[in-house]
This record gives sequence, structure tokens and C-alpha cells, in this order.
Amino acid sequence: MMDQYWALLVSLLLVTVAQEGSGDKQDSGSSVDARCKCICPPYKDKKGNIFNKNVTQKDCDCLHVVDPMPVPGADVEAYCLRCECKYEERSSSTIKVTIIIYLSVLGLLLLYMFYLTIVEPILKRKLFGHSQLIQSEDDVGDHQPFANAHDVLARSRSRANVLNKVESAQQRWKLQVQEQRKSVFDRHVVLS
Repeated sequence: MMDQYWALLVSLLLVTVAQEGSGDKQDSGSSVDARCKCICPPYKDKKGNIFNKNVTQKDCDCLHVVDPMPVPGADVEAYCLRCECKYEERSSSTIKVTIIIYLSVLGLLLLYMFYLTIVEPILKRKLFGHSQLIQSEDDVGDHQPFANAHDVLARSRSRANVLNKVESAQQRWKLQVQEQRKSVFDRHVVLS
């Protein structure tokens, strides 16, 4: 299942990059990777404004970008001196690939969360009685450590996962703490 997921992800990524490479030359309006951005502050009675235009880097100035000019001909030079123009480039292909990777990782984390919240508890319920049986056999099997080596290996493989081991150790620790509390508070005896 995971192999199919990764194959689908890689093919989607390749198709997106291929379309992006051919799309940049055909449509110049929807996804432009270069622009000139002029930020013009307020001037006399005119409000401040931001102008964007697709021009070459050498034409990135107020006279080529600000259209329509908000001031009359005599004030154009003073208005343009206040404007700050910057040429900006970006790679929409890189942005799309980054977003696809981000969404893929997010999807994997959601699948893992689904597994932890729904699938694993169901598996634990099915294996819970079996793990209790194994724990009781472990207590009996300690008297003969190497007598049933094959059974010991089979039991260790049949355990669900590391979480079950941690939970059983935690339960034993809780029982020991409760026993110590009873001894200290009820009988006023300190265990060694």
C-alpha cells in the first residue's frame, strides 16, 4: 500500500513539474515567476499605492511600472523619486513541489494518527487476552529458563509491539507502588 502511495506521489510530482515547465511559456498572465513591484508612498493629495507589472529587470522603475500615473506631468519626477521599485523572481515549480511534499508528510502523519487512535486499540483488544496468557506463562517459565527455548522465541515474536511491553512494565510498577503504599501507610512498615 505504501509503495503505491509513493508511486502515485512521484508521478503526481512529475506531472506537475512537466505541466509547469510547459505552462510558463504559454500563459503569461496566471502564473508569472518574475515581476517588478513599486511601492509608492502618499504624495500630496494622492494615496499611497503598490504597483506590480511584468517587465524586464532593466525596465523595473517607476516610469515603466506605474500605470496610470496618478499625478500630472510636472509632478511625475518628484512622485517617482519617492517610489521604491524592486525586481522579484520566484519559482512556482519549487513552490508547488514544496507544497506537495508538505501535504504528503501531513498525510502520512494523519494516517499514522488514524492507526494509533483506531486500528491499534482494536488490535490490542484482540490480543489483550493472549498477552495476559503470555505474561502468566512467563512467570511459570522463569523456573526453567532454557527448557522451552522454541516456545520463548515464538512468544516473543507473537507480542504485538514494544508498547505492550512498556504497558506491562508500567502495570507491574504501579502494583509495586500500591503494595509499598499499603505497607508504609497501613502497616507502618518500610519494605527493603
